[in-house]
Order: sequence, then structure tokens, then C-alpha cells
Amino acid sequence: MRFVLDESADARLLPHLNALGHDVTRLGTDYPLGLPDHRVLAVAHEEYRILITNDTDFGELVFHHRQPHSGVILFRLGSYVPLPIRIARLDDVLHRYSDHLEEFLVVTLQRIRVRGAPLR
Repeated sequence: MRFVLDESADARLLPHLNALGHDVTRLGTDYPLGLPDHRVLAVAHEEYRILITNDTDFGELVFHHRQPHSGVILFRLGSYVPLPIRIARLDDVLHRYSDHLEEFLVVTLQRIRVRGAPLR
């Protein structure tokens, strides 16, 4: 799969995704820092990449402005959550929701929601 890590996402997810064989790029490394959110979403879509972010503004772009995307994984875990838990939640998404990765997924400690519908 192809992913792009937003600058708000934990950069330490990149080596984990690479180790799983995924093609991963990152804002600030492969693209300039400070790109506006609408441009980040557009670039991800143009490159057929799933955006991984902690930034809730992408929900506004997708649902209210109807900006096209190739999938968004929004982590709502908070900054206190250790890396092993972040990786476990990401692995859960990749394994249990692989058929929904082109949609908008919201990941919390308790659940994963696809397009606003709660799924467990």
C-alpha cells in the first residue's frame, strides 16, 4: 500500500510501515513542510496515497468541502500514547479494515470508525 504521513503524524510510524513492505512518504522529508491541508490531501490523492494524520481539519475538507482523497486514517489518540500502542492501533486498521482504507477512518483507543459509522 502507499501512504503519506502528515507532519502531525508520528514519524516513528514510517519505519514500521516500511518494514511491512509499504511505500511511505512524509511531509517535511518528501514534500515541503507547511503545505496547506487542502494541498496535502490533493497531493496524497494525486499519488494514490492514504493519508495518515492527527489533524482533524482533514475531516472538514473531506466531509464539508467534499475534497477527493484516496483514504485518510485520522489518529485521535492524544500525545501521551506510547509508540507501541500507536503501532498496534495502526496494525489493527491495516488488518481488520483493509477493505476500507480508501475511506475516512478515525482511530481512537477504544474503536475505529469508518465514515462516521462505529465499527469494532
